[in-house]
Formats: sequence, C-alpha cells, structure tokens
Amino acid sequence: MFDNLTDRLTSTLKKIKGQGRLTEDNIKDTLREVRMALLEADVALPVVTDFIERVKVGALGQEVQASLSPGQAMVKLVQAELVKVMGDANEKLNLNAVPPAVILLAGLQGAGKTTTVAKLGRWLKETQKKKVGVVSVDVYRPAAIKQLETLANSLSLDFFESDISQNPVEIALQAIDAAKRKFLDVIIVDTAGRLHVDDGMMAEIKALHAAIKPIETLFVVDSMTGQDAAITAKAFNDALPLTGVILTKADGDARGGAALSIRHITGKPIKFIGMGEKTDALEPFHPDRLASRILGMGDMLSLIEEMEQKVDKEKAEKFAKKIQKGKAFDFEDFLEQLQQMQSMGGVASMLDKLPGINSVPKAMKEQVNDKMLARQIAVIQSMTKQERRYPDLIKGSRKQRIANGCGQELHNVNLILKQFLMMQKMMKKLKTGNISNMMRGIKNNVRGMRR
Repeated sequence: MFDNLTDRLTSTLKKIKGQGRLTEDNIKDTLREVRMALLEADVALPVVTDFIERVKVGALGQEVQASLSPGQAMVKLVQAELVKVMGDANEKLNLNAVPPAVILLAGLQGAGKTTTVAKLGRWLKETQKKKVGVVSVDVYRPAAIKQLETLANSLSLDFFESDISQNPVEIALQAIDAAKRKFLDVIIVDTAGRLHVDDGMMAEIKALHAAIKPIETLFVVDSMTGQDAAITAKAFNDALPLTGVILTKADGDARGGAALSIRHITGKPIKFIGMGEKTDALEPFHPDRLASRILGMGDMLSLIEEMEQKVDKEKAEKFAKKIQKGKAFDFEDFLEQLQQMQSMGGVASMLDKLPGINSVPKAMKEQVNDKMLARQIAVIQSMTKQERRYPDLIKGSRKQRIANGCGQELHNVNLILKQFLMMQKMMKKLKTGNISNMMRGIKNNVRGMRR
C-alpha cells in the first residue's frame, strides 16, 4: 500500500532535507511536489488543499525556521499532518455494553464484508479473548450465508443460522437472543450489500439498525476505489450513525487515497485495515504508524506486535538459546524461520514495515515475494534430515536430486544454498549483539534473494 505515494514523497522530502535553510521558494517547490503526489494517490481535492495549506503555514512558522535542521523539521511537519488527516490515534472498538456487544457491518457488494466479519471475529477472539458469534442477514445471497458459516467453523466462532425466507430484522434479533443464552461477549452482524447506494438498501439497513441498536456500526469499504470510497462512506454516514470504518484490500492499493480521505470527509475514524485475504490479515488502524510507513520510516511497533502474536515463543526461545551457545545454524533452523515468516503474513507484509525498505530498488523488492518463500520451503523439504543438519553434504548429485524432488531448477537450489550461507553469517553477527551488523546482514540477504 502507498508504494507510489511513498516513492514520490520520500524523493521530494529528501531534496529539502539537504537544504541548509528553508525559503519561500524551496518550500513552494516542495509543496507543489507533495500536492502532485497526493493527487496522484487519488486523495480527495479538499483534503489535499487543507493539507498543503497547514504544512505551508507550519513551514513558514518561527519554530521550523529557527530549527538547526529545517529540512528535518519539514519532514516531521509533513508526518504530523499526515497523522492528523488520518485521525491522530487509533480509536479502539467500543465494547462497553451489556453482553453481547452488537457490531453491525455495512457496505457495498464486493467490499469484502463477509470475510471482514470473520477477520474481526478472529481478531476479537485471539487478541481480546472474547467469545464471538456471527450471523448473516444477507437474505439475497445464500452463498454469502454459506461463506460465513464456512469461515466461522474454520475459526471456531459461533455461527447462527439464517434462511433466505426470513426477514433480516427477525434473523438478527433471534441471533442476539441465542448469543445471550450462550453467554457470548460479542455478536457481529453481516448485512446485505448492493452494487450501489439505493433507497431500498438504506431503508432496510436503517430498520435493522433501529431494531438491534448496535454499539458499533462499521462501514466496510474497498480501499482500491480511492476517493470514491470516501464519497460512498459519506452516503452511508448520512443514513446511519456510523462509529467507524474498516478499509479492505489495502495490500492491493498502491495509491492510498481512501485512507487519506475518509476521516476528513466523513469525520469517522478508520478502526481497522485489511492487508490481505487470509483471516489473520486485519490490523488495528494506527495513523501515526501508517504515516511513518508512507514516509519510508517503517513500522517496527506493528512488526513487533505481530511477532508477539504470531511467533511460536517456545520455538523462538529454543532457537535463541541455540544461537547464543554458538551452535551451528542449519537448514532445520532456516526452514523454521521461513515458516514463521509465512505465518506472519509473508515477506511483503514484513518488508513493508522495515525502516528504509523504500531505498531497496523496486525491481529487487518485487523479486522477494511469497511465491519465492514457498519455493524456498519446498527446496528444504526436499532435503533429507541428514542434509538439513549437515548442509556441507549438499553437493553435485545431491543438489540435482533435491531439485528433482521439488520440481524446480538446479539454479533455485544453488540460490537457496547461497541465501543459507548469508543467514549463517548473519546469525554469527546476531550472537555478538551487534544490531548494525544484523541490519546490514538483512539488507545483504534481501539483495541475495534476487540473484
């Protein structure tokens, strides 16, 4: 997400960081570039206009002008304004209600509502330790009801059955009563979507909202629709008392206009952002962290939180002790690291959060993808247990046998052996506790992955 905007802003701000002082001329030139970058990212014009004006006033202010490093001060100013546009801080879900707390999800057809219901249910269950139930009142699409049932069963969420012959209000009220009897903490209601906003749809969802009185009414919107997402969100907000927004498909949106427009246009906070198709690909929306990502500064806080939630702590501790004792890093260890990376959303998700990753050439980053990760795992799994423990054994005919076993070219086996040697060296540096050495090792490993 934000790939194009990040590239434009970082290159523009890099120029002004090199300036000894800020003048009206270089501020004007910089803001012209920033304006173009935002418009190309499909950010709504009123948002861009206000943003540029606030940055201009701040840049010409005494505090920035008197700074020892005015270029750096300008970057901080842009970052602060990006945060303000998106909402200052993460706004948590309000679950302060007599159980079950009712959450209603609304939105257009194709925005990913049903999948988001499952994602949100999983997030509440795993991170908030809540007992969660889900129900679909989409009586127009039996497939949507079946999809939610399948997802709920796979995540061990309570699913409440519904039928296309029933009335949406009747379905929701029955499900809420059943959730009370089961002592559930939260119930999420998936509503019907339409291809566009229409009076019938709004009347139906208004009646549903009035009947079930949800504590949270969240608008689910496809971020790839750009500033149109903000316009649709406003239409829903005019009809319903929305409490927040969930942006979906953000991993496929290289522009980011929706994230930067919705709060300004609707006045409602973005509470979550969907970063992939998997049911664990839902993150609380942190404007400050996203602003850092947009400016190429990474998002280590989110990466650390993700690691804490998804990494097998027992395995991680065992691995750390092994490295600290100076024992050799082998292919069993490498396989475990790759599988952990897969569980954290893959390579792209992790790279996106690393500081300075935008300085890595785009062609190089594109080569480092999840397909490559799957290929690496397949190569290692094609090795014998002895070969994984003693990598020096892998020569000549063994390499060819491994390639044949995983259906890949010999080149791929040689490539992973090369990457493995890089990781071995990096682990030795990690043992010394030298972080700068480790970071250099990571950069070298990224470069090595494309060769």
